[in-house]
Order: sequence, then C-alpha cells, then structure tokens
Amino acid sequence: MSKFGNEASLQSKSTDGNVYWLDGLAPLTSTKAGPLRSVDVAVIGSGYTGLHAAIVTARAGRSTQVIDKHMPGWGCSTRNGGQISSSIKPTLAALTRKYGANHAMAIRDEGYKSLDWIDNFITTENIDCHYKKCGRFHAAHTPTHFDELVRDTQKLGREEGVEFKIVPRNEQHKELGTDSYFGGVMLTNHASLDPAKYYLGLLSKAKLAGAQITGGCPAQDIQKDGEAFIVTTPKGEIRAKNIIIATNGYTTNLVPWVRRRIIPIGTYMIATEPVPNALMDKLFPTDRVVSDTCKVIYYYRPSPDRTRVLFGGRVSADETNPTLSGPKLKNDMCRIFPELANYDYTHSWTGTVAFTFDTLPHLGSHNGIYYAMGYCGSGIGLSSYLGSRLGQQLIGNPEGDTAFDSLRFQTRPLYFGKPWFLPSIVRWYRFRDKIQIKRAISRSKTISDL
Repeated sequence: MSKFGNEASLQSKSTDGNVYWLDGLAPLTSTKAGPLRSVDVAVIGSGYTGLHAAIVTARAGRSTQVIDKHMPGWGCSTRNGGQISSSIKPTLAALTRKYGANHAMAIRDEGYKSLDWIDNFITTENIDCHYKKCGRFHAAHTPTHFDELVRDTQKLGREEGVEFKIVPRNEQHKELGTDSYFGGVMLTNHASLDPAKYYLGLLSKAKLAGAQITGGCPAQDIQKDGEAFIVTTPKGEIRAKNIIIATNGYTTNLVPWVRRRIIPIGTYMIATEPVPNALMDKLFPTDRVVSDTCKVIYYYRPSPDRTRVLFGGRVSADETNPTLSGPKLKNDMCRIFPELANYDYTHSWTGTVAFTFDTLPHLGSHNGIYYAMGYCGSGIGLSSYLGSRLGQQLIGNPEGDTAFDSLRFQTRPLYFGKPWFLPSIVRWYRFRDKIQIKRAISRSKTISDL
C-alpha cells in the first residue's frame, strides 16, 4: 500500500470556516491515552461511519483504536446541513434493469431502513441533538419539474410506500414563504438534527464503550504482516487484526483502490444573523428541511431554535473556501428570499462529501481491509446505519448483511481520486439551472399579466 506523502501533514485551518454548529459546543476531544499499539480493530476516520463502527466493535469486546488525520469532529460530520433523508439516488426502475427486481427493491429498502434505524438509535441511546422527524419540502424550480416531481413521488408511494403530500404552487406558502418555486412535495418521514451535537453524542458513546480515539494522528502507511496489519502513524505503529477505512470524502492515497472509487465534492453553508420571529414564521411556517429540484441543489432550514436561516449548496464549479463561497450563497439565498437581503450572515463554512460513479453507497472489504463510504449527499442517516452494519459484519453478526454487499464498486479509466471532470459538469448544470429558472419566471409573469 502507498503512503500519504505530503498529505500526512495537518491541513491548514484557514479554509475551515466559522461553523455555526460548533458555537458553544463542548470540546470534541480525543481520549487521553493513545494510540494503542496492538488492537483487534483499527478504524481510520473518526466521522459518523468510523464512530458507529467503533461503538459496535468496542461493545462486542473488541479492542478498538480510532485514528484521524485531524481532531475529532473536524470533517463533514459537524459541517453538514443536519438533514436526514432516505435517499438512494437511483430509481427502482434503473436498479431493476441493472440488478433485477428483488435486489433492486432490497437496495431501495436500505434507504428507508436507515431512516428508521437512526430514529431508533437516537431515541434508545438518548442522544441530545435536537432530533426531529420534521418532514422535507422538496421544491420544484420550474412547472415542468413540478409535474415530474409529482409523477415520480406518486410512483414512489405506489411501489415503495413513501408517505407524501403534494403541495401545488397556490398552497406553497403553507410550507415556504417564497414565490421562487412552482410547488413541491412534502416527504413526511425525513428528519433533522444538530449534526455537531449528534457527533458529540457518538463520540461520548464510543469512549464509554472503550474505544480509543486519537486525533492528529494520520495513517501514513498500511502493510500486511501475516494475519494482521501494521498501520504507521507519526505517533507510532499500530498492529491490528482488522482495518476499517471510514474516510468518505477525505479519502487519500493511503488506499489507492478505494480512492479511485470516491468522488470528493465540496459543499458550502452559511448561517444568517438572527432574524425577527415574524419574518422567520413567514419564510418557514414549519420546521421542515427544504431542498429543490435544481441539478446543483440548494438545501436549507431554520436553525433548531428558529433564530437563523441555515442555507447551503454547491456555489462554484471549482473548490473554494468559505470567504469566497459566503457572498455567493447569500446571493442565492436572497434570490429565493428577497426579505433576507438586509440580514448579514455570521458564519460561512465548508465540508466535503463523497459521491460514487453509480451514485450508491458501498461497503465491503478489499484485500482484507473493510470500508464503508460514498453516501452521495445523504450521509447522516446512511453513514450512521452502514457504519454500524460494517461493525456488525466485522464481528460476525449476520444483522450486518446489507443489499450493498455484493455490488461492484466502480471506477473509471484515468480516474485516481481527483475529479478533474467535475468543474465542467458543475458549470453546465449551473448554466442549465439558471436558464430554466429564468424561463419559468418569465412565463409565470406573462401568464399573470394576461
């Protein structure tokens, strides 16, 4: 296996941004000792996937060491929008063509299972993270997309039992105080939480289970040594019977085979300064999370205390930093909510998610090394669920079996982990979204003038 090389050094925090979720949060710290020199399980990556796997293995009596290049909570686990969906991107029809009807339905079911699973986990473990099954309003950015959204959602209801409510444009203000969309669909079972408080709860559970968690400890090399592995770190070597790679969008050349199958994508967020209660109630009559049908999707919600608007999306074809992304997100937000033009944002930050070439999450093992990643923008529920399932697989618990286990983890020729093709795709998608929105608004004005 290859080494990190220059990637082993800690990334500068100049591009971290000012993360709203971390305000006033108790410190996210490593365990005092570590790393352990000899363990049953070494987990590389301390996000949702890694901690959930560690909780399972540690509770099963396996000595477990979690290491991370950065400090616990540095990555997207504390930087996401706090929206929980059941989203398996490919449709049932597309999956059926590829895998057959039974396997296709089993794959789709895993998404719904993840929603129920995280609901049960948070409740059973009594994690204080503002968890709420609030529902999602998925808004259509053109009339054509509304028609498509209705047809697709009705089909999901018939074939997969999805609970929903159609919201035409003339009823849209009951869900969202804007005229920028053309109706939408409310998905009942989607949920929200405070991602950093959720992470803090997981960190505490992992420590209580006996897992050792060591931040600022990048894995520099992995070598096979008989029936075990040797993980080289700046803080010494770790001998482990089993290795779990749980790095998702932050995967490096430590494991080139995995990195070639992951597409890292930056996502960006801002938090406004506090807005008046009356304005918040107008813009967000409910506490639902919101997303839209744009190809370069926007996602947003009220903060858990309903004092701020938390607004996110992909703002640039190229990766950028929060200093540059903040003003762009503000402009996008004010296009949807002109009333927010006079309210500044106080926080701007970024995180990295991971997509895959087949837009499905993957877990399994390669050359004896376990992995789970590639949640394609639905990381809270899927990473928690699949991290736990991966831990169960490692300890031999048959409950860990999933419909993803036998799937081929695809890559592409000439792809080595840096998505050189992404900027051109994003530019095209943003241009297409912009044109579609302009045409829809123009037609709407023409009709209203008649």
